Amino acid sequence: MKKICLGFAIGMCICSPSFAENVQLSKQYYLDLDTAEKLAENAEKACRHLNKHLAVAVLDRGGQPLVIKRHESVGPHNTVAAQKKAFTALSTKTPTTVFSQNARQNIDSQNLNSFSELLLLGGGYPVIFQSEIVGAIGIAGSGGSKNDDWCAEQAIKMTFNQ
Repeated sequence: MKKICLGFAIGMCICSPSFAENVQLSKQYYLDLDTAEKLAENAEKACRHLNKHLAVAVLDRGGQPLVIKRHESVGPHNTVAAQKKAFTALSTKTPTTVFSQNARQNIDSQNLNSFSELLLLGGGYPVIFQSEIVGAIGIAGSGGSKNDDWCAEQAIKMTFNQ
């Protein structure tokens, strides 16, 4: 009888509301595959406006690739560059052109180019929805960082009607 009472008492303590914490989970938006594909498609359209081709990478909020595409005339190294630009924009929460300019001006940040995951060149943008970063896009191979940057920015504007 004592064992049953002890087990019941322990069970009551564990299940007692006084031991439970109030947990508040955050609600988050996620970049889905359809939207990622639309971003890549709009990036291609923007670059065609410049008579250029591209490599494009779209990452989810965790930095994982949702879409990676490369036009056959663009060098294969550009797929890696596009992915690194997107990762840099996502992890720094800043367009890569702005981030690279800030890093060059701040002596303490100049060693950031030693991180193999980061690429401090224009063409990477965080994708923001409802004031929340949901992913990132990176463009490479469209004829320079200015073009890459413009195509990425236009893709976001066209996709989210900004």
